[in-house]
Amino acid sequence: MRRPALYSRSPGTQPQAADSTADPAAVPTPEGAGNGAPPASPDSPVSAKPAKAGWQPGRRSFAFTVALSAALAAGGATWWPRHNAKALTQKDIDAAVLRTLQTHTLPSPAAKAAEIVRPSVVRVVGYGPEKATPEAKIQKRGRNLAKGKPPEADAPPGEVERGVGTGVVIVDKGVILTNLHVVAGAETIKVTFADGLEAVATITGVQPENDLAVLQAQKIPDDLIPAVMRSTADLQPGDQVAAVGFPFGIGPSVSAGVVSGLKRSFRSPEGKQELGNLIQFDAAANPGNSGGPLINMDGEVLGIVTAILNPTQQRTFIGIGFAVPIENAASAAGSPPF
Repeated sequence: MRRPALYSRSPGTQPQAADSTADPAAVPTPEGAGNGAPPASPDSPVSAKPAKAGWQPGRRSFAFTVALSAALAAGGATWWPRHNAKALTQKDIDAAVLRTLQTHTLPSPAAKAAEIVRPSVVRVVGYGPEKATPEAKIQKRGRNLAKGKPPEADAPPGEVERGVGTGVVIVDKGVILTNLHVVAGAETIKVTFADGLEAVATITGVQPENDLAVLQAQKIPDDLIPAVMRSTADLQPGDQVAAVGFPFGIGPSVSAGVVSGLKRSFRSPEGKQELGNLIQFDAAANPGNSGGPLINMDGEVLGIVTAILNPTQQRTFIGIGFAVPIENAASAAGSPPF
């Protein structure tokens, strides 16, 4: 004997209690029941289907939920009861800003600027016969003291540092600006990038009238970042600047100050050369800063640190430094003027 098919209830519905007064005709029955048709069975080729009911709670409740969600997303915020919120005044904003300044230590403008340009600053060392100039002797003593060595200690054979200075990357292919006096006469030039990579570099261009040299590194980091150059057309005395470099080989070091003057001239102590159209600044610079960038508080390069003024034989900083404007420096590398 075949068993009649069983029908499952709609998901989520509760079984209705039996009602003796209910109309039998209103009770859904299997298709074909009551009209002489045999009941469906699991062996029947046609699936058994429940009769259509007047209400399908699963579908309609889902549709209602979707409609309600859409209404809330479109304009539901207007249904939410509003309280009388106090409008912010400029006095409230000023008080909040003042409280933040009093409770949080903010980085200095020079620190932020140095952090921007630091990936583009390199250490430049020229190797070869040691120079006998006063500046070279001061650099040597400074490097030895920084390394904990006696001031007059000699470098190991074959590793004589003829000059130590700084450079700044201006093209991501490894094009570097520095001072000509840092690399002049060197048999080998090595640059050390911010990530520690050391590479041999060659001189590809010089501009003696501005004491500038252009280097090309033979190996560069994968993510080398060039510095951003900024025109000095709107530069004024009193503008904040910072010098980033390797004084006496120590660094990268940062010193901050202001622009002291524009269009200055400087003649080297030996009287060999006079430089013009220089930026005068008072940020501390010493031997080893030569060739490094002079930057504004946005980390943009305004010039290349070139010289310091000291009427004595000490050749150390007393408050006046000079930088070649970046317009002149960039032209040495073939970059178009601003």
